[in-house]
Amino acid sequence: MEEYPVTAVEALCLGTSLTISGILYFVYRKKKKTVDKLKDAPQLALDGKLGDLLNITPGKCLQYVVIEGTVQPVSEPLRSQFQEGAVGVVQKLMLREHKLVWNSLARAWTDSERVLHQRVHAVPFNIRGSEDAAVRVLCPLEASALNMEVIHEKFHQATYGFTDVIGQYLSGEKPKGQLETEEMLKVGATLTGVGELILDTDRALKLRPPTDGSEYFLTTADFETLRMDQESQAAVWQVLASVFALAGAAVLLWVARRYYRGLQQRWEQERLRREFETLGAGSASPPPAPSGPRTSQDEAAAPVENACVICLSQPRGCVLLDCGHVCCCYSCYQALPQPTCPICRQAIRRVVPLYQA
Repeated sequence: MEEYPVTAVEALCLGTSLTISGILYFVYRKKKKTVDKLKDAPQLALDGKLGDLLNITPGKCLQYVVIEGTVQPVSEPLRSQFQEGAVGVVQKLMLREHKLVWNSLARAWTDSERVLHQRVHAVPFNIRGSEDAAVRVLCPLEASALNMEVIHEKFHQATYGFTDVIGQYLSGEKPKGQLETEEMLKVGATLTGVGELILDTDRALKLRPPTDGSEYFLTTADFETLRMDQESQAAVWQVLASVFALAGAAVLLWVARRYYRGLQQRWEQERLRREFETLGAGSASPPPAPSGPRTSQDEAAAPVENACVICLSQPRGCVLLDCGHVCCCYSCYQALPQPTCPICRQAIRRVVPLYQA
């Protein structure tokens, strides 16, 4: 009886699709949780009443709130190295290398980029609102969506000679140049912060990453834009998880369909086998009695009448259709590797018993 196990390729596809869909679903659930928390987060006005509100709150802490204001440094701000007069509280200097890499599969040059050097500086700063109310921002580099303004960008073109060109074709890499950028969160920029708001012992308001593991946000966009951006990201993760889950379901359905067709074939073979056994038992007649004593050599040398062309030991007992050849017994027909006639190689559509009078 032929078995229909899951092949290695099917198992690999199924395992990969289910694993990736599980990871994507986990990311989607995490992002969906963030979106739900953003929807429920209260938007507090940054004024003199905010300290009184926290003073009467149990624990003097609000778990997840939204505040908006302008950026003001606590002391001396950071100054730009390239743009005169530009000051800020967070500065990122980055040097990236751009080059072309030969892709042997696509037979083309593709762009590649890597960071050669990066430095980030930050100074303590507040988010200031009306009535001189201010909230100190803690751990700004741990925040998500901290999009800063690019105040300097310069591309240094690579130069090379003839020997460099030969080396590039041999190595498969063509340097294009280096991109030098400076980003800065400027003083006076409008900033939206989402996190845990606490009232310190010195009655200073502070915004910090949530202690319950929720995502911490600092962005120059408004809160509505931030919320819609997070919803779009959650929708993308959901679609990707659904696509890979459907791919895994499709592999399962394919395996189940193939297994069911195999069962149908085995059921049909078993039905035919029983039918042949029944017809063979009904049409069998006893062989004629020998006229005299026979030796063992005579019995071994006696040929089988109309012997099967495959096993040469059983009589031919089935008709192969559509070609109509009578050439084998039913056991040998079942053992054929392919359903083709051993005589003419024509495809066998069905088999019927051979009736002999």
